[in-house]
Amino acid sequence: MNQSQKNYIKFSHSDGLMPKEEMLEVQRSRSKLSIGIPRETSHQERRLGLVPEAVHLLVQNGHSVIIEAGAGTGARFNDNEYSEAGAQVVYSAPEVYQADIILKVAPPTDEEIELMKEKQTIFSAIHLSNQESSFFRAMMRKKITAFAHEYIKDQFGSFPVRRTISEIVGNASIMIAARYLSDPDYGKGNMLGGFSGISPTEVVIIGAGTVAENAARVALGMGATVKVFDDSIYRLRRLQVNIQHRIFTSILQPKVLLNALHSADIVIGAIHSIQGKTPVIVSEAMVREMKAGAVIIDVSIDQGGCVETSKTTTHQNPVFKKYDIIHYCVPNIASQVPHTASYALSNFFTPVLLSIGGEGGVDNFIRRDNGLCKGVYLFKGILTNKNISDLFDLPFQDIDLLLAAFHG
Repeated sequence: MNQSQKNYIKFSHSDGLMPKEEMLEVQRSRSKLSIGIPRETSHQERRLGLVPEAVHLLVQNGHSVIIEAGAGTGARFNDNEYSEAGAQVVYSAPEVYQADIILKVAPPTDEEIELMKEKQTIFSAIHLSNQESSFFRAMMRKKITAFAHEYIKDQFGSFPVRRTISEIVGNASIMIAARYLSDPDYGKGNMLGGFSGISPTEVVIIGAGTVAENAARVALGMGATVKVFDDSIYRLRRLQVNIQHRIFTSILQPKVLLNALHSADIVIGAIHSIQGKTPVIVSEAMVREMKAGAVIIDVSIDQGGCVETSKTTTHQNPVFKKYDIIHYCVPNIASQVPHTASYALSNFFTPVLLSIGGEGGVDNFIRRDNGLCKGVYLFKGILTNKNISDLFDLPFQDIDLLLAAFHG
C-alpha cells in the first residue's frame, strides 16, 4: 500500500467517509448506570439482587450502586462489606429510589411505587397471582419500564432466573423434608435415605420440572426411592435423561398416585401453572390415606397449592399437622437459604447490568437482547404483556412496535 492510499484511509476515517452503519457502531457510548438496592419490606423476603463482590465489579466499571442500610442483613451481608465494595450506603428508602435502575427481589409495594420516580427502570419478581390492576396502573402512571424475573428468557428460550431459583428450591425441599421426618415432635425420628436391612425412604414428587429434577437428584443421592408424576410424557422423559437414572415415572392417574401416596414418606408438590393458579392434584381424601408422620412439602403454595389440605405458612411457623401428616407450605422457600439465593441472583444480574451499561442504556440493550426483552411487562408506562392485559383488562401494545416507534 503506497503513501497516498494510506493517507486516504486516514482521511476517510477522520472526515466522515466511513459507512453509516460503522459510524453508528463507533458512536455508541457507554452509559454510567445508577443502581439502587432498597431493603426488602415484603414479609419473609431476605434475599437481595447484588452481593458485595458484584457491587465491586460494577463500581470498577464506572457504575454507582446505592444500597439502603440493612438491605443485606437477612442474607448475612453487612453494610460495611457493601461500603468497602464501593457502594453508597444510605439510611432511607427515598434516597435509594433516586437511582435510575432499581434492583429488587419481591414486587414493589404500593408505598415503594409511590417512591419511584418517573421513567425509572425496575427489575423484580411480579408474583402475578397476588397482583391487582391497581399495581400496574400505578406504575403506568409513572411511565416505568419494568422487568419480571419470571418472564426473562435467555438465548436458548429458557427462563434463567426462574430456573435458578427452582434449582435452589428443589434442593432445599428435600433437606427440609428430611429435617421434619426426623423431628422428635413432628416426625417419627426417621432418617431420610436407605440402609442395609431397612426399607429406603419413599419420595413422591408431583410435577417433572426443574424443582422436581433437583429434588429427585438430592433424594436419590441420599439413598431414597423416588416416584415422579406429571401430565407430560415429554417432561417425564426429560427428567429421567437429565438425572441419568431410571426411576419410577407415571402420568397423573388417581389410582396409581393414591397407591404411591399410601407408602410415601415424603411428598413434594412441584406443579407450576402458567395460568397463575395450580390445580389440586392431591385431594383431602388422598391425604387422609397417607401414613402417619409423612411429610408434605407443597412448593406450589405460591400459586395456591396442589394439595387440597395445604394452607400458607411462614418461615416463623412453617408447619402444621392434618390427619397426622406434616404440611410445610411456605411460599418463599428460596428465602430459607438467602445467602446462597442472593449469590445466584447476583450471578445473573451482574453481567446483565454490565451489558446494559456497555450498550448505552436499557433501551439499546433490550433492542439487541431478545431474551431480556421478553422480561419486559411495562415499557415507559405502556403494558407489553398480553397475558397481564387479558387478566386485568388493561390496554396492551406490542413491545417490538414500541421499540421501533421510540427508536424512530
